[in-house]
Amino acid sequence: MLTQDDCGFCEHAKQVLHRVGKDFPLRITEIDLATEEGRRLAAQTGVLFAPGVLVGGTPFSFGRLSERKLRRTLRLQSPA
Repeated sequence: MLTQDDCGFCEHAKQVLHRVGKDFPLRITEIDLATEEGRRLAAQTGVLFAPGVLVGGTPFSFGRLSERKLRRTLRLQSPA
């Protein structure tokens, strides 16, 4: 997850990821957009602003994270 300081949507995304993590195995890495790594990753993935969420290394969303959309995507990716 690409984050930045004083980001209300980042806090919301962290809460969503915490809730979803109770039902799906998640590995969450938080990277600040102000760092060199954060800027590089944002440029590579097309993340325009925080929070940028990647699922399996693929851009999933930026801005307000939809818990419903995330759960649906993870269900589709989970082995049956």
